[in-house]
Parts: sequence; structure tokens; C-alpha cells
Amino acid sequence: LHNCGFWRQKSLLDPARFTLCFNSRHRKKHQDSRALWKHEAVQKYLETLSKEYQQVSHLLSADSVNDFEVRTLRRRCADLSPIAAAFQEIKEAEREVQELEAMCRELDSRDEKQLLELVLEEKETLEKKFNMLCRKLFQLLVPKKKYDRSHVILEVTAGRTTGGDICQQFTKEMFDMYQNYADYKHWTFDIVNYTPAEIGGLHHAAAHISGDDVYRHLKYEGGTHRVQRIPETGLSSRMQRIHTGTMSVIVLPQPEEVDVKVDPKDLRIDTFRAKGAGGQHVNKTDSAVRIVHLPTGLAVECQQERSQQMNKEIALRTLRAKLYQQVIEKQISQEQSARKLQLGTRAQSERIRTYNFTQDRVTDHRISYDARNIKEILSGKEALDKLINRLLEFAEIEAVTEYLENLQALEGGGC
Repeated sequence: LHNCGFWRQKSLLDPARFTLCFNSRHRKKHQDSRALWKHEAVQKYLETLSKEYQQVSHLLSADSVNDFEVRTLRRRCADLSPIAAAFQEIKEAEREVQELEAMCRELDSRDEKQLLELVLEEKETLEKKFNMLCRKLFQLLVPKKKYDRSHVILEVTAGRTTGGDICQQFTKEMFDMYQNYADYKHWTFDIVNYTPAEIGGLHHAAAHISGDDVYRHLKYEGGTHRVQRIPETGLSSRMQRIHTGTMSVIVLPQPEEVDVKVDPKDLRIDTFRAKGAGGQHVNKTDSAVRIVHLPTGLAVECQQERSQQMNKEIALRTLRAKLYQQVIEKQISQEQSARKLQLGTRAQSERIRTYNFTQDRVTDHRISYDARNIKEILSGKEALDKLINRLLEFAEIEAVTEYLENLQALEGGGC
């Protein structure tokens, strides 16, 4: 098989050969799936995969291959089949769009105005289908990370600012936003830790979110979020002065038991009395738990539940998530070369998003995307889902683009 010109075991996107990131120099020509589809390198690459699929299918129907080769070919065919099908669907949709465009150029007389309107309507529908098919194709090409399907631990922490409590208030709004988004996506949102501020805001909170593809949707929410607004009370509110504050979001994929094993000998477990609301129980019971992982120095605590055992289980789950994050970062650092993948940790010092209340605008700085109506975003429903999907699409395009650049560089170097 290796003597055949078409056969390459790693001709699909290989995660070990490229990196995915939000870099500062955005590729303007590749900011949407349709533009990337028209790129010559993409067309050449997809044509190669399509021909390989035809050759593999032909070999499977022949009697000249042994059982081992059949199993190998079937796996390869299963990988290539959805890509080849999507490729043909896009080419057909593109051909139909081109025919309608030619028809529109011919229908320019007044007598044909009604027909022209129908053609334009059909063309708009076809273009939406075309864009959707491009997105589907690039999703097939981008390698799936096993932790994309993981549940997550999401933490929010208020930053610091002078003259007001906008950071704590904003942190509460953000935590509520993610709770509403979990409900919108039909996920389960279990609060692990909740430390309220004195004036209605929030210092820190954490939640365990479980459901379908939770980490895939939330992994790019990790980082520093900036707010610009006029405080509702105090001198700044009367003087209409805009204050700037920040809060940070950390998103940790929740590992399976087999992913991270924690030796009980490596743990120091302390108990203490919970702080905050809770009545007489708070003052009489050492229900809060702090766990320190001695080899790494990582420390987590939980005081949300009344039961010490339940708090211990939640703290252990959070500790395993943080250890798992270290495993992922190590794995990615081995795969990547010069660039870094943003993972949603405290190491992300640069702001990723700004919420400007005075201009009613949310800006995601990584993809230069502006969304209006902050209230809609903070409601955690369709508007936030649209923004998150824009991030995912951009990441998919970045992955495909960088892979092709690396592939061209390898071919240019004679590899």
C-alpha cells in the first residue's frame, strides 16, 4: 500500500503537526469558512483526500488484499468517507450558486423583476447552505481532542479596582451568565464554592458543569474579562465617570478516573469551619475541607456543603481537574513549536474580552468581533452562544490554515 502514490497514514490533520491558537496577527483572508474554502492549498488538499478515498474504496472491492490490509483500509475509508461526501456537497452547492448568479445577470429587465426576486431569494438560501457545509467540512478536518467532551470546573474571581465595587458586581453577573448558559445548553450546573462580597457582588465562585461537549464550548472563555461602566452608586455615578475593572475565568476539563490518579499518601487534608452564611451550623461544625497535593503544592478547598465528606469529594474532584490541566499543558507544549495555545488559566494575562456598558458593546479581542446589547450576552442564551460559536469557527479555521502552511513548508523543504 505504501508503494501507491495516494496512501499516507497521516494525511488527515494530525494534531502533533500543528498548533491552534488565537495569535495577534489575525489572518484577514481566512476569517470565515467560505474564504478558506476558496484557498488554492485547501482545494488541492481536499482533491487529494477525495482521490485517496476513491482509491481506498476501489481496493476494498478488489480481491487482492489480505485480511490485515482490509482492516486498515476500512479504518481509512471510515475516516475519509464523511470528508469526501462533504467535499462533493460543497462543490455541488457552489455550482448551483454560480448558475443562479449567471441567471441574475441575465434577469435585468423590468418584466422579469418578480422572477429576479425569486432567484435572489433562492441564491441567499443556497449561500447559507454553502457556508454551513464549509463549516461542517472544516469541523471534520480539525482533530478532536479527547477532553473536548469533558465536563468542567469553572472558576470566577474578581479583580481589583479603585473607587467602587464594579469588579465584584461584574463577577457575579458573569457567574450568573454561565449558569444561565448551562441551562440554555441543557447542562447541569453544580455550585462548588461561593464567596459573596459585602455589597451584593462576588469575590470568588466555582461550579462543576456537566453535559455534552461542555469543555469544547467553554475552553476559550478562560482568561481576563474587562468591564467598563459607570458605577450605580457613589461619587463616580453622580459625576458620570467611567470605571474600568477586571475579573478572571478559569475553565478546567474534568478528567475521568483513568486520566489522573492521585495517591492518598500525597495529600494533606485539613478541616476548618466554614465562613459566610449558614446559621448555627457554621459556628459548630468543621465541615469545610482543604486539600493540599504535596508533590505539586496545589491546594483546593470546598465549604459549600454541610457534610464534610461531600466537601472532601468535591475538593478531590477539583484537585484532579487542576492536575489534569497540568497534564494537558505538558502534552500541548510537547506538540507545539513556537506558538502557544490559550487554555483558560491564570497565566493568560492579556484581556480576552471587553464589556463596555456605556457603548452597549462586547468586544472579543482575539477575533476582533463586536456584539451589541450587553444584556443579551449576559443573559447567557442565544447571543452568548453565537459569540462562542464564532470563537470555535475561528479556531477551526486557524487549525486548518496553520496545518496547510506547515504542510507547504514541509513540501517546500523536500520532506
